[in-house]
Amino acid sequence: MAALLIAAGASFLLFRVVGANSKHPAPAAATSAILIASRDLQIGTIIGQHDFTSGKWYGEPPQQAARKKEEIAGHGVIATIYQGEPIWLSRVAAAGAGAGLAATIPTGKRAVALKVNEIIGLAGFVLPGMHVDVIAAAAAPAGAGGSNDVVSRTILQNIEVLSVGQTLEHSKDGKPVEAQVVNLLVTPDQAEVLSLANSETKVQLVLRNPLDEGEKPTRGISLRDLLEPTALVAAPPRTSAVRPTAPIVPRHAASVIVVEVYQGAKKTQESFPVRDEVKR
Repeated sequence: MAALLIAAGASFLLFRVVGANSKHPAPAAATSAILIASRDLQIGTIIGQHDFTSGKWYGEPPQQAARKKEEIAGHGVIATIYQGEPIWLSRVAAAGAGAGLAATIPTGKRAVALKVNEIIGLAGFVLPGMHVDVIAAAAAPAGAGGSNDVVSRTILQNIEVLSVGQTLEHSKDGKPVEAQVVNLLVTPDQAEVLSLANSETKVQLVLRNPLDEGEKPTRGISLRDLLEPTALVAAPPRTSAVRPTAPIVPRHAASVIVVEVYQGAKKTQESFPVRDEVKR
């Protein structure tokens, strides 16, 4: 009986508390007005008055959220904005930057175009946003170590692909984009290097993992080294092992000693005359 009374009392108290709270509902969360896209806005598009509308953001909106039409109207889009998505200022170019490819170039950078048919092995396998290395191959100039030798060397590393032909968008299905021109995003100094290489050498792009951001110095390779049988074999530590051969004739009759010298994978033989005291 005591347990029944305790349970009834607890139920009554719970009913009173729930009833009291239902008479004072929690206040509605504060909202702020932000601007959202009324249609898909592709890269290079100039935002017009009909491309956005007002929406609600519960709580304090992020600092990058556009809240006034003056912040985005007439500006170019530098990253795709989808319908119903808030318009972030980081995806909109600065006022006066224009539209198209030029609006997507960050301050201090340059866009340099390369023909795809000059980029052997990468045509059709590149997308905007990927990173590549640039290799140049040409005949070595006079006095550059070896006469009329062809040299290949990595001249630029970790270069971002800005666009592929007229395509500024990332492929939604991840498939490569067929195009005739690849535009690379480089610094002014790199633009000079790439321009000279594109006009005077044979240029090739090497695709790299987007997570691999490091740069590794390379020494390049010449055609003479490439065709050398031992050039592509990793060189072992430079230690010499000397092992005398067994004498072919009796020791007292030998006039020379032949010694085999090993330097890595290379073997040579050296002959040394036997002094009189050794013969005795």
